[in-house]
Amino acid sequence: MRFYFWIFCFVSAYGQSGLTEWVRPLIGTQDAGHTFPGATVPFGAIQLSPDTDTIPFSVNGSYQPNVYRYCAGYQYADSTIVGFSHTHFSGTGHSDLGDILLMPNIGAIQWNPGTAAQPQKGYRSVYHHNEVVQPGYYAVYLDEPKVQAELTTTQRVGIHKYRFDSQEPAHFILDLTHGIYNYEGKNVWCYLRVENDTLLTGYKQTNGWGRTRTVYFAIALSVPLSSYQIKDFKPSTYKGFWRKFDTENNFPEGAGAGLKAALFFENQKEVEFRVALSGVSIDGALLNLQTEAPVVGFEQYKHAAQLQWQRAFSVVKDIEFLRLNDAYNFSTAWYHTLIGSTIYMDVDGRYRGLDQRIHIAEGFTNYTTFSLWDTYRAEQPFLNLFYPKENADMIESMQQHFMQSTQHMLPIWSHYANENWCMIGYHAVSVMADAVVKENPYLKDPSRFLRAANSTANQRFYEGLGAYIDLGYVPEDQSGSSVSKTLEYAYDDWCIAQMASHLKADSLALEYQKRAKNYRNVFDASSGFMRPKLTNGTFKNAFDPLDTHGQGFIEGNAWNYSFYVPHDPKGLIELMGGEAKFIAHLDSLFEMQLPDAYFAQTEDIMREGIIGNYVHGNEPSHHIPFFYNFTAQPWKTQSSTRMILDKQYKLESAGMGGNDDCGQMSAWYLFAALGFYPFAPGSSQYCLTAPLVKSAILEFDNGQVLRIQTVNNSDKNIYIQQVTLNGRLLNQPFITHRELLEGGELLFKMGPKPAKKAFVSVKQF
Repeated sequence: MRFYFWIFCFVSAYGQSGLTEWVRPLIGTQDAGHTFPGATVPFGAIQLSPDTDTIPFSVNGSYQPNVYRYCAGYQYADSTIVGFSHTHFSGTGHSDLGDILLMPNIGAIQWNPGTAAQPQKGYRSVYHHNEVVQPGYYAVYLDEPKVQAELTTTQRVGIHKYRFDSQEPAHFILDLTHGIYNYEGKNVWCYLRVENDTLLTGYKQTNGWGRTRTVYFAIALSVPLSSYQIKDFKPSTYKGFWRKFDTENNFPEGAGAGLKAALFFENQKEVEFRVALSGVSIDGALLNLQTEAPVVGFEQYKHAAQLQWQRAFSVVKDIEFLRLNDAYNFSTAWYHTLIGSTIYMDVDGRYRGLDQRIHIAEGFTNYTTFSLWDTYRAEQPFLNLFYPKENADMIESMQQHFMQSTQHMLPIWSHYANENWCMIGYHAVSVMADAVVKENPYLKDPSRFLRAANSTANQRFYEGLGAYIDLGYVPEDQSGSSVSKTLEYAYDDWCIAQMASHLKADSLALEYQKRAKNYRNVFDASSGFMRPKLTNGTFKNAFDPLDTHGQGFIEGNAWNYSFYVPHDPKGLIELMGGEAKFIAHLDSLFEMQLPDAYFAQTEDIMREGIIGNYVHGNEPSHHIPFFYNFTAQPWKTQSSTRMILDKQYKLESAGMGGNDDCGQMSAWYLFAALGFYPFAPGSSQYCLTAPLVKSAILEFDNGQVLRIQTVNNSDKNIYIQQVTLNGRLLNQPFITHRELLEGGELLFKMGPKPAKKAFVSVKQF
């Protein structure tokens, strides 16, 4: 995503403490608007936001590339709003959702949204970015119907407030067919029931990224309906004996694959909607409504949502930045880390499982939206450090996914009671291992996680895994992206070994330590790169290490992926010919230039996300700048991360160099800005780097307080001269999870030139 949406900042650049300033301007996106700008609460099941177009995923069976820009439903460059829907992904490279769309209008009913070129022919509205965006609140003025729209949410209820300025008769379109990444046949069935003149209920079923997804709803109205129409725009050939009724006009029940409704109110200038969702049932939606938003009162719900955000941000007690823009970037990044994964259960703990049965979350909160190929790297470690209870609940949700899986696997990329199988690896084991090794106090019986990880890592049907087990690598002629899969399996296997070792399962630890060395099997010494290998043991002939397409890699090239051995830096350095050659190779990655032609066929990689040949806009490279810490030149980590922070995170419409991917890009920013990064999740060790903050006071879940202080930190003084923890000199560029959680003072002394003796020794974790 090239979208960096800033909401508010904690402090000014001058060091004011607390959550002191709300920043309202909305900065959107030019090409790939993958973060929604609407209202939600931390980990909110409701993510209520405007959608600005209805680009279909495919037309006549052909993929429409422009749909990629609408993964979150919103594009800042657009001049119209189609309506306001209740579910969205944040910063993903594929999409779904966009459920239960409401749109106010005046005049004659327009049943279709129309087009951006001719908005007057549909129910969409022109707007001119007169938007207000705050955590938990969104407002916009819709020009054509002359309506002020305001949105806020509870955890499971979206609250809308609309004020009409026009004297013309007003109505609302309730479009149950609307969705993101729509195509013919995606909307399977809709049901709408008018319970009475202030309550609507129903559900919709879709077959999309989540191939069997059902969303139930209950909609409470602040004023009574005067009349309504319900129309099915995809009627079936068989109409049964319902045909004897006029089911379109004031008939209190409708069903069909193309269901929409028009709602009318008698001379009302202000209307509030409370829309509760459930994955369980209509009764579940009603219970969520009655529990979280039982009465009309937009302002009280807005206030409560913003209090939730203040509490979520209370981790940061005080912080000071080098520049004001850094404060905006930092606070926005923190916001993004708390909206990726979402709660997925009703207030009574009931939720729909992967097996499509209804379960009760006993002793934990059930979560969904696990973009694990992205988030295991920094997002989940960030939550494990600052929000350990929520992270433990997410891990328990992954464990329950495993127990409900007919494939006996942990989630790969899952949402809304569905496994969508997106991306590669089995990185839930990384998330589990990271929490186990770092001794997250909220984990229950972690030996269960080890059994689930072991089962997942031995499912031979999955993505070349059988061949990987037999041969020690994934052959390219059996499974595409084979090198990426081999490298990521090897890392995940190391994670299982770490977890097994921590849990005293020594024989299992030895087995996976051996598998973790499989990365060596795809290294081609003649070229110096990881390279696709065939079943017969030979390397694939046609090979270009710069190309991101068809070379055995996914969302990356051999230059970047050859560094994907975060679990064995020493081994990789030796494999590449020793430290001097390794450093030269690493330097070249940042210094050379990757021509556009090499990533033209990969929509997830854009020029804005590339520095030299280092692709920060895609996650496989995120650990690479920290590799210098395992060499005699750790100061290059410090200069590299400062450069990336400056070049890849900006306050403009194209402010981020790649998809935020459910918070991963943002979590990278936060760790680097604070001065430490989880190089290899599954280890308790973090790599140190030059902090972007001048100072910070952080309070952990255990009540301990960490004070990060810097001396002589500036735009020019980017090199660490010395680091002390509670007065003790750190002679290695690392710090442990336990050391952070014990609190105290972490002091960085900075200077304008590399301090080549700042760290006197380097270790392998």
